[in-house]
Amino acid sequence: MSHNSFGHLFRVTTFGESHGPALGAIVDGCPPKIPLEAQDIQGYLDKRKPGQSRFTTQRREADEVKILSGVFADGDGRQVTTGTPIALMIENTDQRSKDYGEIADKYRPGHADYVYDAKYGVRDYRGGGRSSARETAARVAAGAVARKVIAGVTIRGALAQVGPHKIDRTRFDWAEVERNPLFCPDAGTTQLWADYLDGVRKDGSSVGAVIEVVAEGVPAGWGAPIYGKLDADLAAAMMSINAVKGVEIGAGFAAAALTGEENADEMRAGENGPRFLSNNAGGVLGGISTGQPIVVRFAVKPTSSILTPRRTIDRFGKETDIVTKGRHDPCVGIRAVPIGEAMMACVLADHFLRHRGQMG
Repeated sequence: MSHNSFGHLFRVTTFGESHGPALGAIVDGCPPKIPLEAQDIQGYLDKRKPGQSRFTTQRREADEVKILSGVFADGDGRQVTTGTPIALMIENTDQRSKDYGEIADKYRPGHADYVYDAKYGVRDYRGGGRSSARETAARVAAGAVARKVIAGVTIRGALAQVGPHKIDRTRFDWAEVERNPLFCPDAGTTQLWADYLDGVRKDGSSVGAVIEVVAEGVPAGWGAPIYGKLDADLAAAMMSINAVKGVEIGAGFAAAALTGEENADEMRAGENGPRFLSNNAGGVLGGISTGQPIVVRFAVKPTSSILTPRRTIDRFGKETDIVTKGRHDPCVGIRAVPIGEAMMACVLADHFLRHRGQMG
């Protein structure tokens, strides 16, 4: 009951801490004979790894993945999955645990320090240990395996908002996302975000963000009614990401302001089934995919580790102030883009296998 695993047929268990020797994932349930090399995973890890721009933590981690099990050479000399558990490991190479020595006995406001101590009676103060966003590197590696399982599905993510600044959706361009380190789909907003984040970083503060993840190519029928809903599993997966405080599918909270006429995704006959005239449902109805793009957005809170002094208490119950030193993201939402993509991939791979298992 340690709750470090998620998924049913495609099941992922992650392990490791922010300042431990390594972290990784065990992927169980991956079908056999799927080509899988380390380079199939590395590209996604490179999108997430720190130290790639001034807008993220300057911790320098290569994030090189090693496949320890679950693959073997087939008759044609390709490395393929064997159907057995796939073990993935990523070594930590740039820990600076001394940065956290001054807060060993203090609880950081907004962090999980207090609740970990309250639950377990012990906490790893070096970057938060298991509660650190460093754990998400293992999820991204597992998500790369999931993408191989659902090879016909395209999953893309982008930043839709940084602090109070939203993108102009009339200029939304997926190609633009690949051109800048902020994963911004709107060329007109990229520089605005850059200038804004420079100010936030210089002030030693942080801001939140909204990430949008879209999956295209998912056929109608994935997911199940009531307790196996596709959108419920997607919401749970995104909420499990560090610092996420809200998730919406399709129109999401904006649907509350729509009328029934505005919200209904009307249909017309298409060449291969219905043609929807809108997608307020975000590609899911009744917990089952409609065949439209699946659209998920999630909100990430500001990084809790900031240089501004904050009031807190220590583990002895004494009131004190705290300043969190070290290398931290001024906006953790930036590197949450590939993490959201990975969680989408893992959920869809699981539902694909569950659908195939029930429907043949």
